[in-house]
Amino acid sequence: METHAPLIDIRNVVKHFGSVIALSGVSLTVNRGEVMCLLGDNGAGKSTLIKTLAGVHKPTSGEFLVDGQHVTFTSPRDALDAGIATVYQDLAMIPLMSVTRNFFMGREPVKGFWPFRYVDFDYCDEVTREEMHRIGIDVRDPNQAVGTLSGGERQCVAIARAVYFGAKVLILDEPTSALGVAQTSMVLKYIHQVRQKGLGVIFITHNVRHAYAVGDRFTVLNRGKTLGTYTKSGIQIEELQNLMAGGKELQAVSAELGGMV
Repeated sequence: METHAPLIDIRNVVKHFGSVIALSGVSLTVNRGEVMCLLGDNGAGKSTLIKTLAGVHKPTSGEFLVDGQHVTFTSPRDALDAGIATVYQDLAMIPLMSVTRNFFMGREPVKGFWPFRYVDFDYCDEVTREEMHRIGIDVRDPNQAVGTLSGGERQCVAIARAVYFGAKVLILDEPTSALGVAQTSMVLKYIHQVRQKGLGVIFITHNVRHAYAVGDRFTVLNRGKTLGTYTKSGIQIEELQNLMAGGKELQAVSAELGGMV
């Protein structure tokens, strides 16, 4: 394993669905302690790239390296085993189940010996309460339904779950898209905390301001291609917005509408 290799390094990744070219040569690196923001409008290829990184899709061609080692994922379990955890926009949570049950879903610790094994819910409750408290969320009763939490709190539960179970890279799919200002601030602060722990974060969004608040580098996708990768010191937020939104095309529309865009 290469000590200084990026956590994730994808090179010229192409993905075809029959005659449809979803990705046509995307390159991206993610380093330890870094938030890489993946920006692009609808149809840019963000979802396909997420699912390729998460092991849902197998690339048609290109290289995919994790910690400097070439990998081929055949399922999402392969990606999880490699330390790549994806938090999708719908969170994959069951609102009527408790915070604890959602936190440990599929990974419940058990006690005892067969056939008298049982889930250690006391331990699960304690861990859930501690992990939530660590990120500033006071869950008085971890047995309360997760649906009673705010949208920002549920996002943080999903992220905390991935971190607790050993993720090295977090892929966050539009984590702030349906949140208010206060909830967005909560999630962005937690993303910053995760970066400080040395994890790599891929923050997928179409909101440039949210990306600019926490991002270290920005990769812009357009129609399945990488338009470029920029550091925060190398690009202004307005330039990033124009690049993502079409630049000259947006300016032309703005001129036509008398500057309303």
